[in-house]
Amino acid sequence: MSETATDRQPVHEDSDFVKFWNEVLAPKFIKFKHVLVDGLTRHSEAIFPTLPVKEGDRVLDVGCGFGDTAIKLADMVGPQGTVVGIDCCDAFLDYARNDAQARGVENVTFMRGDAEIALPEGAFDFVFARFGTMFFVNPVAGLRNMRKALKPGGRMVHIVWRNRADNPWLSTAKDVVLKFLPAPGDDAQTCGPGPFSMSDETTVRAMMHAAGYDDIAFRRVDAPVLVGHDFRDAIDFQLTIGPAGEVFREAGAQAEENREAIEAALGQAIKRQRLAADGIVMDSSSWVISAINPDQ
Repeated sequence: MSETATDRQPVHEDSDFVKFWNEVLAPKFIKFKHVLVDGLTRHSEAIFPTLPVKEGDRVLDVGCGFGDTAIKLADMVGPQGTVVGIDCCDAFLDYARNDAQARGVENVTFMRGDAEIALPEGAFDFVFARFGTMFFVNPVAGLRNMRKALKPGGRMVHIVWRNRADNPWLSTAKDVVLKFLPAPGDDAQTCGPGPFSMSDETTVRAMMHAAGYDDIAFRRVDAPVLVGHDFRDAIDFQLTIGPAGEVFREAGAQAEENREAIEAALGQAIKRQRLAADGIVMDSSSWVISAINPDQ
């Protein structure tokens, strides 16, 4: 797991999108790492036992973030297998490497890269992505590179959010904030197409076919997600990350002027949610999309 210059330096010049993730979004995600990892794990844990992964496999985890799924996959493939986690954010990869080292996981490595530009080709038995592909600016290009990374007959699985109505953990806060602030303009800096860009099955099937996949299947998973360990944590999380956070960030000074009223309104909405042992949870729903690389 030794780190090399290649691990940290991009082969291609960073796009504005990648620069925005590293300079603006990554610090916000790090601040709420405890919510994101604990919350999103509920979706990946629901499907990990069914993943087509066996001991000795070579696996690629695209948009690996803090590395928790890559480390989980490394355990599944065993010491004879290998896992590569790839992400465009240096800070995320630092956390991933440190976590793997602390756990003594030696069959996982992490590299800096942009899946929409290039991935290693023909090298993996299985490619995985948890809540990353929906941020592709050019989804067909990114999905095609993921397919090319597979060996002939190799399989991929990616998890994306379903529609707004079934994901109040993302949509409710935005609806509240938009009562006080304008929607971001066309020139707004964003995390990409957004969390619901792959919510429509028909659209995503077309993307997957265009990227060259076969045997495409959709499975719905509903699970409560953690949005904060307490009400203060949940309010701060919603105003920092996701659709509501984007509205708040883009409104600038106007957002700060209205912060007290916005936080009060968000607090009322959050208080209507469920309490769990680890904090406040809200309903969420995802698609688990699987496919095969038909190349022979």
